[in-house]
Amino acid sequence: MRPASLSTLFSCRCLRGIAALLFCGLWLTAQADEIDIDASAKEFDRYFRMLMREKDIPGGAYVIVDGDRVVALSTYGVRIKGKSDKVDRNTVFRLASVSKTFAGSMAAVLEHEKKFGWTDRVVRYVPELSFKTPSLSRQLQVQHLLSHSSGLTPNAYDNYLEDNKPLSKILPKFANIDPRCTPGKCYGYQNVLFSLIQDVIYKATGVPYERQLKERFFIPLKMEDASVGWESFMAADNRAAPHVQTGRGWRPVKVEKEYYLAAPAAGVNASISDMAQWLKAQMGYYPKVLSPEVIEDITTERVETQRHMRHRIWRDYLSHAGYGLGWRLYTIGNDRIIYHGGWVAGFRAAVAYSEKQKIGIAILMNAESRIIADLTANFVIDITGNGTLSTAMANK
Repeated sequence: MRPASLSTLFSCRCLRGIAALLFCGLWLTAQADEIDIDASAKEFDRYFRMLMREKDIPGGAYVIVDGDRVVALSTYGVRIKGKSDKVDRNTVFRLASVSKTFAGSMAAVLEHEKKFGWTDRVVRYVPELSFKTPSLSRQLQVQHLLSHSSGLTPNAYDNYLEDNKPLSKILPKFANIDPRCTPGKCYGYQNVLFSLIQDVIYKATGVPYERQLKERFFIPLKMEDASVGWESFMAADNRAAPHVQTGRGWRPVKVEKEYYLAAPAAGVNASISDMAQWLKAQMGYYPKVLSPEVIEDITTERVETQRHMRHRIWRDYLSHAGYGLGWRLYTIGNDRIIYHGGWVAGFRAAVAYSEKQKIGIAILMNAESRIIADLTANFVIDITGNGTLSTAMANK
């Protein structure tokens, strides 16, 4: 007996309305041996378009990948509200924190080439970094940057990134604080510290981070629309505009430089076609780019993220939650979901795949809407054979 699918969810939503959807979900213990991914993709498309229309989202796109096959790739709406230019398969969006999946993967490739080591001290590459207690900063390892296990309070000094301050101006601030726990022992999501991996990469290889991504990932994977940074995004003719919610609906706003100054954390731009290639690589279908050993390394848990276990939208489904290197790791039944979401001014992004089923999804939107979490979560629960999830998935 197959668990409730997206078609069940769709019917429930249509019959009971939007408010009821938040509480409508089925938990069935039987698990399918096989997933009818083509049927699930069709139902997902209906659900995707329904939510996009209901919330009046300006534009978006999604791709579903089964192994090395693109099952579905579809676009919706316009690049900028009030204009006629449609979102297409090559329209470039900001990936926001989904950029972390690129940084973790790039660092792992180089670590496996022995350019540096995970246990190397960060101060070896960034000597200007110091905590209030200097001995604690000397305990900070490279792997702690990419797993958010520095021990610092979450999102330390992100407000300076939002004010477009460069990392060089932010680093001295860390001398005023200490970690809450010894580095490596507890989780605290970071953007500033995470982005120090670019200094590690440059000092270890002599090649800038942006060039590493282009030469090692974008070109061999034929991610032809992908780039890093504000200047590259603004140079793209086919780019989506960011939109924010106002009392009169979605309004386009200018593309801010905030968080672009922390490129490994939030600086990658890509189209939905690019994300199809990225999913295939992450699931092991481009072993010359990402070897099985590298994939195993980035998806090996470095720290538990117990607070995600308690979140109302996951607590009935997760048996474990953790963070690897640039990826969230969620255990659902006998499967693991490798996932990350992103949110930055005017954009949302999500990417996830089933480790067991080798089925993945990526969604991009040019609006700060929470429906991307609902869409991602419902698809994930469906393909793992554990019923449906109607509440929104957290992206951070």
